[in-house]
Amino acid sequence: MRRRLVILGSVVLLLVLVGLGLTWIPSDHYIVLPDRARPTDPLVEIPGEEGENTNGINMVDVRVGRANLLERIYPGIHEGASLVPEHIINPQGVSDTQRRTTSLNQMSRSQLVAIAVALEHLGEDVEVTPVGVEVALVIPDAPADGVLEVGDVIVGVNGEEVATTAALADVFTDVEPGESVELELKREGEPVTEVSVGTRAAEDDPGRAVMGVEVANAEDFEFPLEIEIDAGGIGGPSAGLAFALDIVDELGEDLDRGRTIVATGALGLDGTVAPIGGVEQKAIGARDAGADIFLVPDANFEAARDAVDDLRVIPVSTLDEALSALTTR
Repeated sequence: MRRRLVILGSVVLLLVLVGLGLTWIPSDHYIVLPDRARPTDPLVEIPGEEGENTNGINMVDVRVGRANLLERIYPGIHEGASLVPEHIINPQGVSDTQRRTTSLNQMSRSQLVAIAVALEHLGEDVEVTPVGVEVALVIPDAPADGVLEVGDVIVGVNGEEVATTAALADVFTDVEPGESVELELKREGEPVTEVSVGTRAAEDDPGRAVMGVEVANAEDFEFPLEIEIDAGGIGGPSAGLAFALDIVDELGEDLDRGRTIVATGALGLDGTVAPIGGVEQKAIGARDAGADIFLVPDANFEAARDAVDDLRVIPVSTLDEALSALTTR
Protein backbone atom coordinates (compact mmCIF):
# COMPACT_ATOMS: atom_id res chain seq x y z
CA MET A 1 0.00 0.00 0.00
CA ARG A 2 2.77 2.40 0.97
CA ARG A 3 4.60 1.54 -2.24
CA ARG A 4 1.49 2.38 -4.27
CA LEU A 5 1.15 5.71 -2.49
CA VAL A 6 4.79 6.50 -3.18
CA ILE A 7 4.36 5.65 -6.88
CA LEU A 8 1.14 7.69 -7.07
CA GLY A 9 2.82 10.61 -5.34
CA SER A 10 5.72 10.43 -7.76
CA VAL A 11 3.38 10.43 -10.74
CA VAL A 12 1.47 13.44 -9.38
CA LEU A 13 4.73 15.29 -8.75
CA LEU A 14 5.92 14.49 -12.26
CA LEU A 15 2.68 15.79 -13.76
CA VAL A 16 2.94 18.99 -11.72
CA LEU A 17 6.53 19.52 -12.87
CA VAL A 18 5.56 18.89 -16.49
CA GLY A 19 2.67 21.34 -16.18
CA LEU A 20 4.92 23.98 -14.67
CA GLY A 21 7.45 23.39 -17.41
CA LEU A 22 4.82 23.89 -20.07
CA THR A 23 3.93 27.28 -18.58
CA TRP A 24 7.57 28.38 -18.29
CA ILE A 25 8.93 27.36 -21.68
CA PRO A 26 8.19 29.76 -24.56
CA SER A 27 6.92 28.40 -27.88
CA ASP A 28 7.40 29.50 -31.48
CA HIS A 29 3.97 31.21 -31.56
CA TYR A 30 2.44 34.35 -30.13
CA ILE A 31 -0.94 34.48 -28.42
CA VAL A 32 -3.47 37.30 -28.89
CA LEU A 33 -5.85 37.76 -25.95
CA PRO A 34 -8.76 40.10 -25.15
CA ASP A 35 -7.97 43.19 -23.11
CA ARG A 36 -10.28 45.35 -21.04
CA ALA A 37 -11.91 48.38 -22.59
CA ARG A 38 -10.63 51.68 -21.22
CA PRO A 39 -12.48 55.00 -20.85
CA THR A 40 -10.92 57.66 -23.07
CA ASP A 41 -11.79 60.60 -20.80
CA PRO A 42 -8.85 60.17 -18.40
CA LEU A 43 -6.49 59.99 -21.39
CA VAL A 44 -7.63 63.16 -23.18
CA GLU A 45 -6.80 66.57 -21.71
CA ILE A 46 -8.58 69.62 -23.15
CA PRO A 47 -7.91 73.25 -22.10
CA GLY A 48 -10.52 74.56 -19.70
CA GLU A 49 -11.65 71.08 -18.76
CA GLU A 50 -12.48 70.95 -15.05
CA GLY A 51 -12.39 67.70 -13.17
CA GLU A 52 -12.90 64.31 -14.77
CA ASN A 53 -15.62 64.00 -17.37
CA THR A 54 -17.97 61.07 -17.32
CA ASN A 55 -18.77 60.36 -20.96
CA GLY A 56 -19.14 56.74 -21.97
CA ILE A 57 -16.63 56.60 -24.85
CA ASN A 58 -14.17 53.72 -24.54
CA MET A 59 -11.24 52.37 -26.54
CA VAL A 60 -10.27 48.70 -26.56
CA ASP A 61 -7.00 46.92 -27.28
CA VAL A 62 -5.61 43.38 -27.30
CA ARG A 63 -2.79 41.74 -25.36
CA VAL A 64 -0.04 40.13 -27.42
CA GLY A 65 2.74 37.99 -26.00
CA ARG A 66 4.76 34.91 -26.73
CA ALA A 67 2.72 31.79 -25.99
CA ASN A 68 4.15 29.25 -23.59
CA LEU A 69 4.04 25.57 -24.52
CA LEU A 70 0.80 24.98 -22.61
CA GLU A 71 -0.91 27.84 -24.46
CA ARG A 72 0.57 26.60 -27.72
CA ILE A 73 -0.98 23.16 -27.19
CA TYR A 74 -4.23 24.30 -25.54
CA PRO A 75 -4.95 27.93 -26.50
CA GLY A 76 -8.56 27.36 -25.44
CA ILE A 77 -7.57 27.78 -21.78
CA HIS A 78 -8.12 31.49 -22.51
CA GLU A 79 -11.41 32.77 -23.93
CA GLY A 80 -10.98 34.31 -27.36
CA ALA A 81 -7.32 33.37 -27.71
CA SER A 82 -5.72 33.30 -31.17
CA LEU A 83 -2.37 31.70 -31.92
CA VAL A 84 -0.23 33.54 -34.45
CA PRO A 85 3.07 32.28 -35.92
CA GLU A 86 6.11 34.39 -35.10
CA HIS A 87 6.74 35.36 -38.73
CA ILE A 88 3.31 37.05 -38.84
CA ILE A 89 3.83 39.08 -35.66
CA ASN A 90 7.48 39.90 -36.41
CA PRO A 91 7.82 39.72 -40.21
CA GLN A 92 11.24 39.36 -41.80
CA GLY A 93 12.95 38.76 -38.47
CA VAL A 94 11.91 42.05 -36.85
CA SER A 95 12.55 41.95 -33.10
CA ASP A 96 9.96 42.44 -30.37
CA THR A 97 11.69 45.72 -29.48
CA GLN A 98 11.46 47.04 -33.05
CA ARG A 99 7.83 46.01 -33.32
CA ARG A 100 7.07 47.74 -30.03
CA THR A 101 8.75 50.97 -31.14
CA THR A 102 6.79 50.96 -34.37
CA SER A 103 3.55 50.33 -32.50
CA LEU A 104 4.13 53.26 -30.14
CA ASN A 105 4.93 55.54 -33.09
CA GLN A 106 1.65 54.50 -34.71
CA MET A 107 -0.19 55.41 -31.53
CA SER A 108 1.49 58.83 -31.39
CA ARG A 109 0.46 59.69 -34.93
CA SER A 110 -3.06 58.32 -34.43
CA GLN A 111 -3.55 60.76 -31.57
CA LEU A 112 -2.57 63.75 -33.72
CA VAL A 113 -4.81 62.56 -36.54
CA ALA A 114 -7.73 62.10 -34.12
CA ILE A 115 -7.32 65.64 -32.78
CA ALA A 116 -7.12 67.07 -36.32
CA VAL A 117 -10.15 65.23 -37.64
CA ALA A 118 -12.28 65.96 -34.56
CA LEU A 119 -11.44 69.67 -34.56
CA GLU A 120 -12.10 69.98 -38.29
CA HIS A 121 -15.50 68.35 -37.76
CA LEU A 122 -16.21 70.97 -35.10
CA GLY A 123 -15.35 73.76 -37.54
CA GLU A 124 -11.95 74.63 -36.11
CA ASP A 125 -8.99 75.63 -38.29
CA VAL A 126 -6.34 72.92 -38.39
CA GLU A 127 -3.09 73.08 -40.36
CA VAL A 128 -1.43 69.84 -41.44
CA THR A 129 1.82 70.27 -43.37
CA PRO A 130 3.71 67.35 -44.99
CA VAL A 131 7.31 67.50 -43.81
CA GLY A 132 8.86 64.25 -45.01
CA VAL A 133 8.73 60.48 -44.80
CA GLU A 134 9.11 58.79 -41.43
CA VAL A 135 10.91 55.47 -41.10
CA ALA A 136 8.35 53.21 -39.40
CA LEU A 137 10.35 49.97 -39.50
CA VAL A 138 13.83 48.84 -40.51
CA ILE A 139 14.07 45.30 -41.87
CA PRO A 140 16.93 43.31 -40.31
CA ASP A 141 19.88 42.67 -42.66
CA ALA A 142 18.48 45.07 -45.26
CA PRO A 143 20.72 47.82 -46.67
CA ALA A 144 19.15 50.34 -44.27
CA ASP A 145 19.83 48.18 -41.22
CA GLY A 146 22.37 49.92 -39.00
CA VAL A 147 22.11 53.15 -41.00
CA LEU A 148 18.53 54.31 -40.52
CA GLU A 149 16.52 54.24 -37.31
CA VAL A 150 12.81 54.06 -36.58
CA GLY A 151 11.62 57.64 -36.23
CA ASP A 152 14.07 59.11 -38.76
CA VAL A 153 12.31 61.53 -41.11
CA ILE A 154 13.64 61.50 -44.69
CA VAL A 155 13.37 64.96 -46.26
CA GLY A 156 15.56 64.53 -49.35
CA VAL A 157 16.94 61.84 -51.68
CA ASN A 158 19.78 62.45 -54.12
CA GLY A 159 19.27 66.18 -53.83
CA GLU A 160 15.52 66.07 -54.46
CA GLU A 161 13.08 67.21 -51.77
CA VAL A 162 10.83 64.48 -50.42
CA ALA A 163 7.72 65.52 -48.48
CA THR A 164 5.46 62.46 -48.86
CA THR A 165 5.66 58.74 -49.42
CA ALA A 166 4.40 59.31 -52.97
CA ALA A 167 7.29 61.69 -53.61
CA LEU A 168 9.74 59.14 -52.22
CA ALA A 169 8.36 56.47 -54.56
CA ASP A 170 8.75 58.85 -57.51
CA VAL A 171 12.41 59.49 -56.72
CA PHE A 172 13.10 55.76 -56.43
CA THR A 173 11.80 55.07 -59.94
CA ASP A 174 15.19 56.36 -61.16
CA VAL A 175 17.20 54.17 -58.78
CA GLU A 176 18.47 50.78 -59.91
CA PRO A 177 18.67 47.89 -57.41
CA GLY A 178 22.17 47.81 -55.93
CA GLU A 179 22.77 51.55 -56.27
CA SER A 180 23.28 53.72 -53.21
CA VAL A 181 21.20 56.81 -52.46
CA GLU A 182 22.18 59.94 -50.57
CA LEU A 183 19.65 60.95 -47.95
CA GLU A 184 18.92 64.09 -46.01
CA LEU A 185 16.97 63.37 -42.86
CA LYS A 186 16.04 64.55 -39.42
CA ARG A 187 16.80 62.43 -36.39
CA GLU A 188 15.16 63.45 -33.12
CA GLY A 189 14.43 66.79 -34.76
CA GLU A 190 18.04 67.51 -35.73
CA PRO A 191 19.14 67.65 -39.41
CA VAL A 192 21.44 64.87 -40.62
CA THR A 193 22.96 65.17 -44.10
CA GLU A 194 24.99 62.99 -46.43
CA VAL A 195 23.67 59.65 -45.21
CA SER A 196 24.44 57.00 -47.80
CA VAL A 197 22.20 53.93 -47.94
CA GLY A 198 22.45 50.99 -50.31
CA THR A 199 19.51 49.35 -52.06
CA ARG A 200 18.46 45.90 -53.18
CA ALA A 201 15.77 44.47 -55.43
CA ALA A 202 12.26 44.29 -53.99
CA GLU A 203 11.08 40.72 -53.40
CA ASP A 204 7.86 41.30 -55.31
CA ASP A 205 9.48 43.31 -58.13
CA PRO A 206 13.13 42.57 -59.04
CA GLY A 207 13.32 45.78 -61.06
CA ARG A 208 12.42 48.03 -58.12
CA ALA A 209 15.08 49.29 -55.71
CA VAL A 210 14.34 49.34 -51.98
CA MET A 211 16.32 50.24 -48.87
CA GLY A 212 14.52 47.73 -46.64
CA VAL A 213 12.30 50.06 -44.63
CA GLU A 214 8.60 50.64 -44.08
CA VAL A 215 7.62 54.29 -44.20
CA ALA A 216 4.73 56.62 -43.41
CA ASN A 217 3.97 60.26 -44.08
CA ALA A 218 5.31 62.70 -41.50
CA GLU A 219 3.37 65.91 -40.86
CA ASP A 220 3.45 68.99 -38.70
CA PHE A 221 0.15 69.68 -36.97
CA GLU A 222 -1.02 73.10 -35.78
CA PHE A 223 -4.13 73.14 -33.62
CA PRO A 224 -6.14 76.06 -32.21
CA LEU A 225 -6.41 74.16 -28.91
CA GLU A 226 -3.64 72.43 -27.00
CA ILE A 227 -5.29 69.05 -26.66
CA GLU A 228 -3.10 66.31 -25.23
CA ILE A 229 -3.64 62.56 -25.29
CA ASP A 230 -1.66 60.18 -23.10
CA ALA A 231 -2.30 56.51 -23.83
CA GLY A 232 0.58 55.30 -21.69
CA GLY A 233 2.14 52.15 -23.06
CA ILE A 234 -0.70 51.30 -25.45
CA GLY A 235 0.45 51.05 -29.07
CA GLY A 236 -1.01 50.81 -32.54
CA PRO A 237 -3.34 53.08 -34.54
CA SER A 238 -6.70 51.51 -33.68
CA ALA A 239 -7.72 53.95 -30.93
CA GLY A 240 -7.95 56.85 -33.38
CA LEU A 241 -11.72 56.64 -33.81
CA ALA A 242 -12.34 56.47 -30.05
CA PHE A 243 -10.14 59.50 -29.36
CA ALA A 244 -11.87 61.56 -32.05
CA LEU A 245 -15.30 60.65 -30.65
CA ASP A 246 -14.18 61.64 -27.16
CA ILE A 247 -13.01 65.06 -28.35
CA VAL A 248 -16.25 65.70 -30.24
CA ASP A 249 -18.23 64.63 -27.17
CA GLU A 250 -16.29 66.94 -24.87
CA LEU A 251 -16.28 69.98 -27.16
CA GLY A 252 -19.46 69.42 -29.11
CA GLU A 253 -22.51 67.27 -28.65
CA ASP A 254 -23.37 64.58 -26.12
CA LEU A 255 -22.66 61.38 -28.01
CA ASP A 256 -22.99 58.66 -25.41
CA ARG A 257 -26.26 59.85 -23.80
CA GLY A 258 -25.66 57.67 -20.78
CA ARG A 259 -24.63 54.65 -22.85
CA THR A 260 -21.37 52.70 -22.82
CA ILE A 261 -19.79 53.15 -26.24
CA VAL A 262 -16.75 51.12 -27.28
CA ALA A 263 -15.05 52.09 -30.55
CA THR A 264 -12.12 50.75 -32.55
CA GLY A 265 -10.72 51.84 -35.89
CA ALA A 266 -7.65 53.48 -37.42
CA LEU A 267 -8.57 57.02 -38.43
CA GLY A 268 -7.21 58.73 -41.56
CA LEU A 269 -6.72 62.45 -42.03
CA ASP A 270 -9.67 62.42 -44.42
CA GLY A 271 -11.90 60.98 -41.68
CA THR A 272 -12.01 57.46 -43.06
CA VAL A 273 -11.98 54.51 -40.66
CA ALA A 274 -9.56 51.74 -41.68
CA PRO A 275 -9.64 48.06 -40.64
CA ILE A 276 -7.79 46.90 -37.54
CA GLY A 277 -6.51 43.59 -36.19
CA GLY A 278 -7.71 41.50 -33.28
CA VAL A 279 -11.35 42.49 -33.64
CA GLU A 280 -12.59 39.18 -32.20
CA GLN A 281 -10.65 39.80 -29.00
CA LYS A 282 -11.78 43.44 -28.95
CA ALA A 283 -15.40 42.34 -29.23
CA ILE A 284 -14.95 40.27 -26.08
CA GLY A 285 -13.40 43.30 -24.35
CA ALA A 286 -16.37 45.41 -25.44
CA ARG A 287 -18.85 42.83 -24.18
CA ASP A 288 -17.07 42.54 -20.84
CA ALA A 289 -17.21 46.34 -20.50
CA GLY A 290 -20.99 46.17 -20.82
CA ALA A 291 -21.00 48.00 -24.14
CA ASP A 292 -24.33 49.16 -25.47
CA ILE A 293 -22.73 49.83 -28.87
CA PHE A 294 -19.50 48.57 -30.40
CA LEU A 295 -18.34 50.66 -33.37
CA VAL A 296 -16.02 48.86 -35.80
CA PRO A 297 -14.65 49.46 -39.31
CA ASP A 298 -16.83 48.10 -42.12
CA ALA A 299 -14.29 45.42 -43.03
CA ASN A 300 -14.28 44.07 -39.46
CA PHE A 301 -18.06 43.96 -39.01
CA GLU A 302 -18.78 40.28 -39.67
CA ALA A 303 -15.87 39.03 -37.54
CA ALA A 304 -16.92 41.26 -34.64
CA ARG A 305 -20.58 40.32 -34.94
CA ASP A 306 -19.81 36.60 -35.00
CA ALA A 307 -17.33 36.73 -32.11
CA VAL A 308 -19.79 37.60 -29.35
CA ASP A 309 -23.53 37.08 -28.89
CA ASP A 310 -25.81 39.87 -27.65
CA LEU A 311 -23.43 42.69 -28.59
CA ARG A 312 -24.73 45.50 -30.77
CA VAL A 313 -22.07 45.97 -33.44
CA ILE A 314 -22.31 48.90 -35.86
CA PRO A 315 -20.02 49.12 -38.90
CA VAL A 316 -18.71 52.55 -39.95
CA SER A 317 -16.43 53.76 -42.71
CA THR A 318 -15.96 57.39 -41.63
CA LEU A 319 -16.06 59.53 -38.51
CA ASP A 320 -19.24 61.15 -39.83
CA GLU A 321 -20.92 57.73 -40.03
CA ALA A 322 -19.86 56.98 -36.46
CA LEU A 323 -21.25 60.29 -35.24
CA SER A 324 -24.50 59.67 -37.14
CA ALA A 325 -24.82 56.21 -35.62
CA LEU A 326 -24.45 57.57 -32.11
CA THR A 327 -26.80 60.54 -32.54
CA THR A 328 -29.61 58.78 -34.39
CA ARG A 329 -29.76 55.36 -32.75
